[in-house]
Amino acid sequence: MVEFLDIAQVARRSGMAASRLRFYEEKGLIASVGRRGLKRLFEAGVLDRLSLIALGQTAGFSLDEIGGMLDGNGQLRLDRGLCAAKADALDGMIRRLSALRDGLRHAAACPAPNHMECPTFRRLLKAAIARGRGPRRMAVRRA
Repeated sequence: MVEFLDIAQVARRSGMAASRLRFYEEKGLIASVGRRGLKRLFEAGVLDRLSLIALGQTAGFSLDEIGGMLDGNGQLRLDRGLCAAKADALDGMIRRLSALRDGLRHAAACPAPNHMECPTFRRLLKAAIARGRGPRRMAVRRA
């Protein structure tokens, strides 16, 4: 027997707002199967699909890219080339973030009285400019 969930149940179980679920439905990422009163109904399998969407977004895929990997029957069609390219991009991001982390650790522990006198800190500044990542783009957001 197929279990049907209304939009509020899907929202509660997935942790996603109902507005997001409606947006995903508009984008064709999920599909309701009918209504119970004014509430959309979904098959319970929508939770797996929402998990795949969340995983894809966490990996940095756009909703359009994710939509291209999900067919209308709820089956996953991974684009292996796109996955490999995304993994390569994540490797690059990890390298940049690791270098930034190491630079911040150095800045925090640097014994120089003025960071601008520290050769290691000066190399970090030159590397940031060389990569086209000026101070505004490298800034860390505060919570």
